[in-house]
Amino acid sequence: MTKIYEGQRSPSAILMNSEFLSFDVEKRELTTRFTPPPSFASPRGAVQGGLIAGFLDEIMGGALLATTDGSEYGQKLPLNLDMNLTFMRMVPLSTITAKGRVIKHGARVAFLEGELIDGDGNMLARATSTAIPTDVPE
Repeated sequence: MTKIYEGQRSPSAILMNSEFLSFDVEKRELTTRFTPPPSFASPRGAVQGGLIAGFLDEIMGGALLATTDGSEYGQKLPLNLDMNLTFMRMVPLSTITAKGRVIKHGARVAFLEGELIDGDGNMLARATSTAIPTDVPE
């Protein structure tokens, strides 16, 4: 697996203060940590909902990238056809853990899921996505 969070990273990953933790090849599961910047705050003092979607999109995309590295299809990034989110708790402006998994993928479609977890192990938000695997841009 490529060390996807070393070297050049996407501007969005940098903005979200992402930190690679692990990749489980067998589970096809990527684990990262995000530390939301203060500018991500909603009027309630927690992370704004659209930005929560960004964390989940980032972790699911990273899981596909890591899973397809060296695969028969070549390394791929998702182009989302849909993304469904469930918000369970407010996401605090503190470090959170994100887990992204590839449920199934082929040449034409990938099924992804992701979740955000707080420091106490509580699930904060969950997402699923159906996506088209696309080549990684140069």
